[in-house]
Amino acid sequence: MSSAASIAPTPHTILKEVFGYDTFRPLQEEIVGEILAGRDAFALLPTGGGKSLCFQLPALLLPGLTVVISPLIALMKDQVDSLVASGVAATYLNSTLDGDEARARFRALHKGEVKLLYIAPERLVLPGMLENLAEWNVSLLAVDEAHCISEWGHDFRPEYRRIAELRDRFPGVPVLALTATATERVRADISRQLRLDGARHFVASFNRPNLTYRVSPKAGAYATLLRFLAGRRGEAGIIYCQSRKATEEVAGKLEKDGISAVPYHAGLNPATRAKNQELFLRDEVRVVCATIAFGMGINKPNVRFVVHYDLPKNVEGYYQETGRAGRDGLPAECLLLFSAGDAIKQRNFIDEKTDPDERKAAHAQLRQMIDYAEDDGCRRRALLGYFAEKWEGECQACDNCNEPRESYDATVPAQKFLSTVFRVRQSGGFGVGLTHLAEILTGGKGEKLLRWGHDQLSTYGIGKDLPRAEWQEIGRQLIRAGFARQTEGEISVVELTEAGRTVLRDRTPIRLVKPVAASARAMAEKEGRAPRAASAAGAIACDEQLFQRLRTLRKELADQRNVPAYVIFSDVTLRLMARDLPFSLEEIGQIGGVGQKKLAEFGEAFLESIRTYRND
Repeated sequence: MSSAASIAPTPHTILKEVFGYDTFRPLQEEIVGEILAGRDAFALLPTGGGKSLCFQLPALLLPGLTVVISPLIALMKDQVDSLVASGVAATYLNSTLDGDEARARFRALHKGEVKLLYIAPERLVLPGMLENLAEWNVSLLAVDEAHCISEWGHDFRPEYRRIAELRDRFPGVPVLALTATATERVRADISRQLRLDGARHFVASFNRPNLTYRVSPKAGAYATLLRFLAGRRGEAGIIYCQSRKATEEVAGKLEKDGISAVPYHAGLNPATRAKNQELFLRDEVRVVCATIAFGMGINKPNVRFVVHYDLPKNVEGYYQETGRAGRDGLPAECLLLFSAGDAIKQRNFIDEKTDPDERKAAHAQLRQMIDYAEDDGCRRRALLGYFAEKWEGECQACDNCNEPRESYDATVPAQKFLSTVFRVRQSGGFGVGLTHLAEILTGGKGEKLLRWGHDQLSTYGIGKDLPRAEWQEIGRQLIRAGFARQTEGEISVVELTEAGRTVLRDRTPIRLVKPVAASARAMAEKEGRAPRAASAAGAIACDEQLFQRLRTLRKELADQRNVPAYVIFSDVTLRLMARDLPFSLEEIGQIGGVGQKKLAEFGEAFLESIRTYRND
């Protein structure tokens, strides 16, 4: 064997020398191996699970160009900045470039000077682009955010369907499809659309052990938010709002209360939107208040919290949005503010859809989201179960596991509810939905209720002691317990199950949990007494004063280079420095996240800061 062959780079040497890590994360090495063997692959890794490395590392070992198809301009710039800082020849082509910049990048691509090219799917089909790609010796096609190709995904984008044309143009080039969130149905659709016949599927656990999940009542939402932020001074986070107006209102209130915040939504002009995003990425503002237009592909690793100020439309979107917290593996929190009013608003939006199939699917997804918010079981188990992952671990990082909801004897209200379901069916031969049942119980005067004679039922008005929203939650708990079921279809109705008939007949005692807004835990939080959730998963104990000093240095270096601070080093890397107190460049080079290029460029500055601190 020649000496040249003996020192040929390997995935492990590239991992250490370029990216600064000694070991791969779960499934990364297997995915890289599949690509280097020239085979297609499907990778489903959670946000923060290291998807990008699965194509970035092979790109440095393959002979030609790796093309990364991404829907997000922000993601392109972010990843290219990080790659360039690590010494990798990467670039992007998108609408933000002026003519001179675009031409310079095309020249570099024609000369073979680029290893990774990020490009939007819309640009692929522009005149001449496929011909250019044919000249650039494409070795790998990576389709990021691959769920966008599926109509069953939560973020379908029609232009993604054109990607399949590349299979005909580059028949021998491996395709890697990547996503952080996809149900089994979406996975099958991605494989079909991209023709990944026979490709291995790499599916990591959806569990994010460093995230804590909580649901709180939305009553007094802004005051709750202020208390939450007061306990997290100096930390960065995202607040998701349903409407554009809400993002601006919440951001404006926070600014008045001394918390730096900016809005982000599709209605802002592009320059303002880009500026606000950049302020957040560069730690110039602490909070971004955003619609779901913000976040997919945002690589900011030190987001310490995600708050959903309004109820999300579906569990899949909620999971992906919460996944933007704690990408660095350090503890982070996910808070959902829930109210029945939000659920009603979402239903009204859905009812405005003209396509009956869309309405049916959206209502089913919303019911799953409401079930999650109201569930008294482990939230982590519920989220993983949504993605068909059975998880039996110890959570210790969600509100229901740490502070179980208070239960009560619900035999009487359960009998009232189930009896109403029975009486409705008995009187007219058809069922009605949850909202209508709650209206009967509370003595409503709706047009349909009166027309169908439901004001004549023996159970009419027997539940006036509780609000309609609480009756609906009682109904949903009884459905989850198997005493009733909710039919699928254009009009969803509630029916008794055999178990429900037995309970109704035998008057079996039933216990339910109090609604979120009435639970002892929620009331404690409302009064500001709830302790901050603490997840030890991924925590790195270090000298906090030195850590803050290193953060300041990092920001100065980043500002000089006009890049976000985490492009220099992540918080994890800084914490390891502040824990290990390295004495030499060699020791700094052994810290995770410090590759050779970054060691050469930044090592001495950080070493000097540590020396000074040690000698103070």
